[in-house]
Amino acid sequence: MVTSAAFVAIMLVGVPIGLCLCLAGLVYIAASGNPVLFQSYPLQLFGGVDSYGLIAIPLFILIGEIMNGGGITRRIVDMAMAFVGSLKGGLAYVNILANMFISSILGSATAQVAIMAQIMVPEMEKKGYDKTFAAGLTAYGGMLGPIIPPSVMFVVYSVLAQVSVSDMLIAGIVPGVILTVMFCLVIALMGYMYNYPRADYQTPRQRLMTILRTSPTLLIPIVIVGTILSGLANATESAAVGAVAAALVGKYWTKEFEFSQLPQMMLRSGIYSAIVLFLVAAAAVFSWVLIFGKVPQETAGWIQSAAKDPVSFMLICNVILLIIGTVIDGIPGLIMTVPILLPVATDVYHIDPRHFGVVVVINLVLGLLSPPVGLCFFVAAAVTGAKPGKMFMVTLPFFVISCVLLVLLSLYPSLSLILIK
Repeated sequence: MVTSAAFVAIMLVGVPIGLCLCLAGLVYIAASGNPVLFQSYPLQLFGGVDSYGLIAIPLFILIGEIMNGGGITRRIVDMAMAFVGSLKGGLAYVNILANMFISSILGSATAQVAIMAQIMVPEMEKKGYDKTFAAGLTAYGGMLGPIIPPSVMFVVYSVLAQVSVSDMLIAGIVPGVILTVMFCLVIALMGYMYNYPRADYQTPRQRLMTILRTSPTLLIPIVIVGTILSGLANATESAAVGAVAAALVGKYWTKEFEFSQLPQMMLRSGIYSAIVLFLVAAAAVFSWVLIFGKVPQETAGWIQSAAKDPVSFMLICNVILLIIGTVIDGIPGLIMTVPILLPVATDVYHIDPRHFGVVVVINLVLGLLSPPVGLCFFVAAAVTGAKPGKMFMVTLPFFVISCVLLVLLSLYPSLSLILIK
């Protein structure tokens, strides 16, 4: 009780979540009357980041930096336009399809929204789309970032859950593709109801030339995902190869990337990686405190009284995680929930930890698109000037279809495990 009260009080003051977790751990040790635990504190803090798999995080972030600097994003949008641009509501499809391609490189919802909102929203406005809808749709497209590999959230979950990073990245592929298809079905229905405009017509020859001109950009996700699926490399090694592929494509194909840009890109990647890794270190301390305080056991007892089987447990978790995700960002949400819920899922209900990780991540990412916080909406609003509250209302069908996917994943675990050998 004292630890929980201290954590809430520190967080309300505005202290960053990583420091909140560390300070709450210190409060618990002080309140426990066991000063010997202070000696284990730094060991737990260091142990949290003493993992080879975490090297993938700065490499994935660096890939995103190189991709932006190399003009690859714009060409991916052009490719998506060549595939679906002339359909009714074509630019809406382009928005989602381009987000799916880019998510296989970036892996961050907020970064993806910030980039795509600058590109897609002005273009959609020119063609007659409502700015609020365009910004909201871009925010939902960004939701694909942490689901389709590479994904920083999956890497963090892998470390917390002690499962293979490669398996977690692969587990997100099918749910990510299904969600993309579901979003396209919603666009088709809304396009019919609201008579969305068509994009500029392209002849088959123009489409083919555009696809040929932009297809080398797909080398990056093919290298990342292909080396993992084929077993040629693990997640960390594939991230390193992907960074090299991004640099080569940007330098020799798009010709917008210069190696002189690398120091600044690496600095920005290092700063963001340090923030993420400090959160992971704080998570290790917080998890240690929770286990020492027998919180997972207490939680298991409460949930078992309400959930009689794995499906009902997953549905309860969906509600809990979605509520948590509405007020806490993705990675801190993982840090706070996984140490408590994962032991219950695996030990009591025998749920595959990789499947559980996919459900947890999708829930927390969906929380980024839900009031009262809705971080992705605020990012889109900052870039476009649209109002976050209105974004949520006009894109409500996308929220509903995302919840449908979560129910399907809860009922059919094979949807996330089908590609794992």
